[in-house]
Amino acid sequence: MSGNAPKTAAAAGGEPQLDSLSSFASVAGLVANKIVVVHPIVLLSVVDHYNRVARGTSRRVVGTLLGEISDGEVHVTNSFALPFEEDPKDPNVWYLDRNYHEHLYHMFKKVNTRERILGWYSTGPQVRMTDLEIHEIFRRYTPNPVYVIVDINPKDSVVPTKAYYSFEQPTSDRAFRRTFVHVASTIGALEAEEVGVEHLLRDLKNASTSTLATRVADKLSALKLLIGKIQEIYAYLQDAANKKLVANPNIMYTIQDIFNLLPDLSDPYLIEAFTIQANDTMLNLYLGSVVRSVLALHNLINNKVENKRASEAKKEKKEDEATEEKKKETASNDTKKTHKEGSQ
Repeated sequence: MSGNAPKTAAAAGGEPQLDSLSSFASVAGLVANKIVVVHPIVLLSVVDHYNRVARGTSRRVVGTLLGEISDGEVHVTNSFALPFEEDPKDPNVWYLDRNYHEHLYHMFKKVNTRERILGWYSTGPQVRMTDLEIHEIFRRYTPNPVYVIVDINPKDSVVPTKAYYSFEQPTSDRAFRRTFVHVASTIGALEAEEVGVEHLLRDLKNASTSTLATRVADKLSALKLLIGKIQEIYAYLQDAANKKLVANPNIMYTIQDIFNLLPDLSDPYLIEAFTIQANDTMLNLYLGSVVRSVLALHNLINNKVENKRASEAKKEKKEDEATEEKKKETASNDTKKTHKEGSQ
């Protein structure tokens, strides 16, 4: 099943046609303000779908996203897999079972009437040429479907999802073509879902790993993520300074707010506070090291005392056994001597 994207927004789904760059910017700004919240059950479902169908291959899997929209946030709370095939040699040849999709959605609707179709997902890992055509199918079920790419094997501790909306983009010849625009995505959960995830993580934790080691690993992962974000900001500012891209005022204002939150390291009060905090931390580390050393010496002394007592007890036991053997030997000799004298 394949198809071509429409040339105008009105033809695509009854949306108002964009006739100027200003209207294009307003639509882009409206879409950019949305945030897609993917719930844990959806991630588990996508991973299970991939492991059952395409594990160990270069194929991707496709499915439908269900949920609801609340306060400008798109909450993806459920999903189901779809039969999907595509030709790896010819990207224009692909198949998506719409009948199966509609039948399964009606079944889900009977279970939970609040959940409706929000869009679709794939395991990407990147946007492909046919994704706009697949996106058009889901525009028949919802006016503005969201497309979520789930990274099955994330390399770093980052959000494993990328979310996209589509809209009509004006071109130089005043024609329009549909394209994807990236929107923010995050991982969120209800209280009941958080409890379930905690139980799953509890089963996966290594019992031999201490709590301190786990905390250090979490801190290290967070610092690596922070470094990656700082590098992204640096690359963006470099491209904006070199006129490789047009700087977004909203992004620049946000970066300025970040810099305004940074402490003034030349402030004497702040320097003193940092010094006091560092000294307190180092004192705690020093006391901890001293206590560990004292406990180690105490255990060493206890081991030596116990070993000495065990050695003395073993020596006394051997002496007692030797004394008993000597007594038995003396008694045996006396008995033999008595019998000899009686026979004479």
